[in-house]
Amino acid sequence: MASLVSRANGNPLPQTATAKTEFTKPPTPDDPYSYTTGFGNRFISQALPGVISWSQNTPQKVKYDLYSEQLNGSAVNAKRNDIRHVWMYRIRPSVAHGPVRLDPSINKHIESSFLSSNPNVESCAAQQAWDPFPIPGAKTACGDAQPINFVQGIRTVGGKGDAGLQEGLAVHTYSANSNMGREAFCNNDGEMLILPQQGRLDITTELGPLMVRPGEVFVMPSGMRFSVRLPDGPSRGYIHEVFAAHHDIPERGVIGPNGMSMERNFCAPLARYDIDENVWSIIHKLDGALHKCQQRHTPFDVVAWHGNHAPIKYDLNEFVSLTNSIKDQADPTLYTVLSVPSNKKDTPLSEFMIFTEKWITAEGTFRPPYYHRNMSTEVMGLIFGEYGGSSHALAPGGLSYEAAYMPHGETYETWQAASQRELEPVKICRDTMAFMFHIGGSLKLTKWAMHGQGAKSLHPSDPSQWDSVRPGFFDHTEQIAADIATENES
Repeated sequence: MASLVSRANGNPLPQTATAKTEFTKPPTPDDPYSYTTGFGNRFISQALPGVISWSQNTPQKVKYDLYSEQLNGSAVNAKRNDIRHVWMYRIRPSVAHGPVRLDPSINKHIESSFLSSNPNVESCAAQQAWDPFPIPGAKTACGDAQPINFVQGIRTVGGKGDAGLQEGLAVHTYSANSNMGREAFCNNDGEMLILPQQGRLDITTELGPLMVRPGEVFVMPSGMRFSVRLPDGPSRGYIHEVFAAHHDIPERGVIGPNGMSMERNFCAPLARYDIDENVWSIIHKLDGALHKCQQRHTPFDVVAWHGNHAPIKYDLNEFVSLTNSIKDQADPTLYTVLSVPSNKKDTPLSEFMIFTEKWITAEGTFRPPYYHRNMSTEVMGLIFGEYGGSSHALAPGGLSYEAAYMPHGETYETWQAASQRELEPVKICRDTMAFMFHIGGSLKLTKWAMHGQGAKSLHPSDPSQWDSVRPGFFDHTEQIAADIATENES
């Protein structure tokens, strides 16, 4: 027993103290789960003691007669820093299921090929904006609303590449009003970043549960099964799916180890197993097609696990925003939360950026987003609040699209006001959270988004919105002539 030292006030103080366990993030009123923390860690979690062997992944006999099972999310001979895998110790192996059959009736609005040969996608150079996509009504005792769960409610807006070629990405929305019940989804095509905009998602994964709230981002690794419940009723949000690649924290360069999205603020689930001997349906997405099988037990029976191929979530309010304090603007990539590498050196496939409350103090600087063109496609959405960073309308639950190399920026009226305003420190994006998928190169949009049901949410741009732009340059003809004459005389 540690001896006690008496302080001047008489209160005893132990000479030493040792942590009894590692840190876990505790439950909150709107999130009943605890989490282990970190990004890219080799986590270890067990719901029952002594299951994980310290020295072996596949003991001849696992405690409680559990089954060892490994899930690889990367090539087994990848470089050490690129390895993604997890070992699970479960009540039944996941191979114990019935026949797998193609079932396109589950959802006909998911696209995973954005090659020119796909008639369901098309190129679009014009700016586009969609008002909030509709949410299906809540189910009632009378069954008024058609039940639509998370998987059934996914709609593809656009993408690039092809899932079968393991190259590219897709941008989806989802709208749902029903729990998945005894049904699980597994995306064999890639990793999914999910952003709820309305309503929490209570997500059960093979490695444990997570509650994902609007204002948080959730990353579900490829090949892992999960099920979604809607504790707040009908829900809506966004999905950023990458084929074969992984979301990673961006390099911070000269910023150093502190700032932007910090590794310690990411949360991974703690092991939890369920016992359910009823019939479950498992839906696999493979090369964009949905396949279904059944089994007489829950897929969520993992008693213990260790590895780094794990689902994670992150509270976007924890993002540390950095800005130029004295002059000029920084590039918005400074607000990158997660980045996805491409096969081009030093060129991301995509960057997930967040725009939240921050102070703007730059002096003598045009502060709104400047007019620009760049090689990336910009897909923006709004979680809550009001965002005025462009000439098009953007409301919570909606989306906007700017094609690669196409000019865009604020309205002429905003430019006029910002060019003449007396500058003082100001806090922007109050009570607002906007995001951008900053995608390298061009994107194709789906027929659903441009001509189908999704097109009903299109918000047409005013064709005359730029007619009022006038060249102020011509107001200075006398000064220009005088400057030229002075230059010629020198």
